[in-house]
Amino acid sequence: MKTTAPPPQGYVRVELEAGEALHVLHPNAILAYRGAGRGREDRIMDAGGIYRKRKWIRSLLRGPSELLLGLPPGFGLETVAIPAGSDLLFDFRHVMFYSDGMALKPRIQKLKTAWITKELTRMRFSGPGSIGILTAGGLARIDLDEEQPLFIDASALVAFPESASIRLSVYGNPLASQHMNVQWELRGTGSALIQTGSFDRALPELLDKGGFIRRTLRELLPFGGVYIK
Repeated sequence: MKTTAPPPQGYVRVELEAGEALHVLHPNAILAYRGAGRGREDRIMDAGGIYRKRKWIRSLLRGPSELLLGLPPGFGLETVAIPAGSDLLFDFRHVMFYSDGMALKPRIQKLKTAWITKELTRMRFSGPGSIGILTAGGLARIDLDEEQPLFIDASALVAFPESASIRLSVYGNPLASQHMNVQWELRGTGSALIQTGSFDRALPELLDKGGFIRRTLRELLPFGGVYIK
């Protein structure tokens, strides 16, 4: 399987060779398809009974074929290789496709973890194979440590090992902890996947609205953002 996404990433091109097959979880994203008419087979998907109240159509595409997948505005697509024995847990909504032959296992989160993540289940993919992940920006991999915690902006975390220890936290001095987004503190082994397009949403506005002095006054003075334009 070969994927290409020329910038800006408004779409991704997927090429399947003979003998290859791909499950597309968002069939409406298929903008164009080149291949045998019987090379596409749509099915009702019910992931292990966990989502029995929410069923999706998935499309199985077989090679040789070629397809264009449209992407939501502001999102890119990263292909992640999943080795055998991987315990990474993904938010199923962000998975665009996965290669045929992989096993999907909904994993019920521990009550403490579910309370933190606001998700009762996450999806575990058993490799080897590849999955396509919708991300804001690119995708970075960072290793975890059992002793030294890793703090990750909650909106940036895409996947984490099932064995990782997770808790809500902030870090730094009192001023830092008051002005940062919610952080996930992770400890353990393996790696976490982070979408790099999550950043300070106020930064573009600050860059567009005048010089250093105005920005500083808006930040420091009471109601500065209202009176200083």
